[in-house]
Amino acid sequence: MLAVVSLAWRELIRFLRQRTRIVGALGQPLLFWVLFGAGLQGSFQDPRIPEAAGELSYQAYFFPGVTVLILLFTAIFSTISIIEDRREGFLQGVLVAPVPRSALVLGKVGGGTVLAVLQAGLFLLIGPLLSLVGLAPDVSLPTAPLQLLGLAGFLILLAAGLTGLGYVIAWPMNSTQGFHAIMSVFLLPMWLLSGAIFPGTESPWLSWLIRLNPLTYGVAGVRRLLSATPGASLPAIPDLSTCIVVTVLFTGLCLVVAVLLTRRQTSPDHR
Repeated sequence: MLAVVSLAWRELIRFLRQRTRIVGALGQPLLFWVLFGAGLQGSFQDPRIPEAAGELSYQAYFFPGVTVLILLFTAIFSTISIIEDRREGFLQGVLVAPVPRSALVLGKVGGGTVLAVLQAGLFLLIGPLLSLVGLAPDVSLPTAPLQLLGLAGFLILLAAGLTGLGYVIAWPMNSTQGFHAIMSVFLLPMWLLSGAIFPGTESPWLSWLIRLNPLTYGVAGVRRLLSATPGASLPAIPDLSTCIVVTVLFTGLCLVVAVLLTRRQTSPDHR
């Protein structure tokens, strides 16, 4: 536990010393939310979702998706430090230390999860403030304490899964350019096909991709927990219990694969 806490604390200290990461992880999604919401509001008329039938602004629909995007961006920036640690020799020092390899995984994932949840929580507080000045109509947070606790728990679970996924991608790589390439062709499309921007499609093959995407259930879970009635009947959105089960399985799988990769090899240069 000392190794896990030490590694997680190191991630927090590194973040505080690199303030520009806030711009990338929080500023860009915030701009997406405000600008896309204002520009696409007129086209948000999907009869399959009752909230879209003129009762909910596009910015309110897009709000959960941007929250998940912040979690994703923070996971990317947190796990890319694995490549930097390998270059600096810190990773090799941790690997030869008398601690289990799982401590390295839990420390890295734990630090990234804390940072992701803190930034997502800050965004969730900013949204209602922008709603008060007219930049984000219909955006609000739930007031029920149990619903807020459920939202916090689900964000922690989803952040751990995304950080674990970033760890799995970053571990076998030795260049940040390769990591950014994977982010462009895999991670961002994964978010785009999660229902964050559009609720669904009439294309059969694209609909199947959305259903098979584990991040779809993460976005749907956040959307339900942010709504006034999380258990409301919305045919195009998975129910909350399904979202929780899929997210738990996704997070568990990412952490298990991360531990197995760390135990199998010390670096991509020594296999």
